[in-house]
Amino acid sequence: MSKARLVLVRHGQSIYNQKNLFTGWTDVDLSEQGITEAKAVGKLLKEHKIYPDICFTSWLKRAIHTAQIALQELEWEHINSLRSYKLNERHYGDWQRKDKDEVKKEYGQEKFLAVRRGYDVPPPPLDKNDERCASHDKKYAKIDAKLLPLSESLKDTKKRVLEYYNEQIIPQLQEKKTVLISAHGNSLRALVMELEQISQKDIVSFEIPTGEIITYTFDAAMQIEEKKVLIG
Repeated sequence: MSKARLVLVRHGQSIYNQKNLFTGWTDVDLSEQGITEAKAVGKLLKEHKIYPDICFTSWLKRAIHTAQIALQELEWEHINSLRSYKLNERHYGDWQRKDKDEVKKEYGQEKFLAVRRGYDVPPPPLDKNDERCASHDKKYAKIDAKLLPLSESLKDTKKRVLEYYNEQIIPQLQEKKTVLISAHGNSLRALVMELEQISQKDIVSFEIPTGEIITYTFDAAMQIEEKKVLIG
């Protein structure tokens, strides 16, 4: 008898990951290593005979392309893929596009870690006129500007991710489907925090490496029955 299964994939290394820059909602593509990691995800899915019924991604091409490459490698490109900005990476505000080491030097280790790994401390917000704002990106033109963040904590990210998960993804799992989510380090950390009831203290040290796969199998009551971490 089939069971609901959730498959979480963090996108492969991006160009900004490679350059040690804060990315957030900046829409940069995969690096060559990231493409290799995405192909490895597809091979790992095939090795474990995981064939998703549906795929969800953010609106950012590093997550979209990771899913596309992985599904191509799996020879499983016919399934529907749904996208939402609510699965986007955490918005890093004024830190976006800046070198992580330089930001740490400017703000100090304590403030840096409180923002980067803490739960409810956001980075400094962008000015509304800053060209890095999502409101200046045409793909967000139909989204109410009030919903577009200028900066986010992990807590803020978790709120929008869970809204989408509860509205769109849980109904698919309730139909006992295998659901693939290709998203980001912090949007997935936020979701895992809820699924596994990880505390605010413990989420600080929890990280999902690029290209890693986490799978959850659920029972009829939508409680986690089994968790597996697949590494190529």
